[in-house]
Amino acid sequence: MTIIYIHGFNSSPASLKARQTKDWLEKSSLDRSFLCPALDGNTFIAIDQLQAIIDQCREPVGLIGSSLGGYYATWLAKKYGLKAVLVNPAVRPYESMSEYLGENTNYHSGERYMLNQSHIDMLRDLDTKEICVPDSIWVLLQTGDEVLDYRQARMKYSHCILTIEPGGDHSFQNYTRHLPAIIDFLQP
Repeated sequence: MTIIYIHGFNSSPASLKARQTKDWLEKSSLDRSFLCPALDGNTFIAIDQLQAIIDQCREPVGLIGSSLGGYYATWLAKKYGLKAVLVNPAVRPYESMSEYLGENTNYHSGERYMLNQSHIDMLRDLDTKEICVPDSIWVLLQTGDEVLDYRQARMKYSHCILTIEPGGDHSFQNYTRHLPAIIDFLQP
């Protein structure tokens, strides 16, 4: 099985949760491949990157998506019939990302890129209005998320498997304690 970790907006494979997932899988005795692509800031390119990776996988795929990565994972799970774990996922990024129009810099890589209205419109096109197989999606939320309103995700994913923890933050504190259950959930 291949686990694909999808990082959030302006993040990278160097994010804490991505590294924790990779380290946990390396230390486990499970036969799992781990991929965490460095997604382009251009949303068109990022979704193409992810589709190309999934299309090339010859084994079952499970998705873990954080923030904007959770938004992408929702769309990919529906398109490919995959299981996904979403960690403090973005629900309507096309509404909140307008403040980032123009030049942006990736927090980890320093890469500079332009975000324009067509990228925001593309995110709107990816909106998954209906979750067709709600038991294939597990959503982890912390109410103290200072970036995204967890209530939006609670509402959108109300028919999915939900874990809502009081407090915490956008990075999802103590994420590693959920990793054994996350990897188990993603089994085909």
